[in-house]
Amino acid sequence: MKNQKNIFPFVLFISCLSLTLTNCGGVPEESSMSSPSDKIFKVEDVLTMIAEENDVTRTLYTKGIVGAGKKQGLKFDEDWQDEDVEAGPLPALFLRGISSDIRKSPVPLGLYLGSDFPINASNKFTGKQAELFKKIKETQKPQHFYEEDQKLYTSMFADLAVAAPCVNCHNDHKNTTKTDWKLGDVMGATTWQYPSDSLSIKETINVIQAYRNGTKAIYNAYLAEISKFKIDSTKPEIGQKWPSEGFFLPTAEVFIDSVRKLTSYHTLELLLSKKGSEIASN
Repeated sequence: MKNQKNIFPFVLFISCLSLTLTNCGGVPEESSMSSPSDKIFKVEDVLTMIAEENDVTRTLYTKGIVGAGKKQGLKFDEDWQDEDVEAGPLPALFLRGISSDIRKSPVPLGLYLGSDFPINASNKFTGKQAELFKKIKETQKPQHFYEEDQKLYTSMFADLAVAAPCVNCHNDHKNTTKTDWKLGDVMGATTWQYPSDSLSIKETINVIQAYRNGTKAIYNAYLAEISKFKIDSTKPEIGQKWPSEGFFLPTAEVFIDSVRKLTSYHTLELLLSKKGSEIASN
């Protein structure tokens, strides 16, 4: 019965992780005296996993909400939170909202979006990230490294122009420094950072939840803005339907549930395969 001592933690891990990925419920308790052996997930694997989930989420928002919504008359603007602007957040600002919510959480996960041709000059890559971004543009492969200045493990992933709204917005923006973007271009890179080279089960689930909570927070902020619209005819019906069906928007629960259905199985498989490999090697 080799490895029998590891069976219970593994079963507990499966149960807790399955529940968390499905419902974003509580995280399993862990002893505050975690040993190095508890750190079973490499940081680059966790950041890759969450980056893949982010790609799915942003694509769903960009195509399913922004792209389809514009065809129905919905508006999206960089000043969407201004009192006199009746619009929703652009895809890049949707990501910024997720990042902002993560920073408010106790999870030490960093998320940034940068480019060599950003609309906002503060998002321009510099130093080592600028060098590595050149490789990303050539290969579209992620770059993993340790950021000495910040003492953070860092992973950069290609941010592609996946939908026409992204291309048109960047090409037409008054502050753009590049006007010939096209679908499929590497427009920038999402950068993820974490202070440890490996994570425990609890830390990994916390990372997943921090990201998903951020997604829910920014989407709810968008719906809250809609409730303040002064003209009733500009308010879409919020419920079970999507913009592809008419002048509708899904509730936060419907949107998040769609994200979970698209990502949870893949995320669970990745984590269980790594956990299973670790147990088999003991």
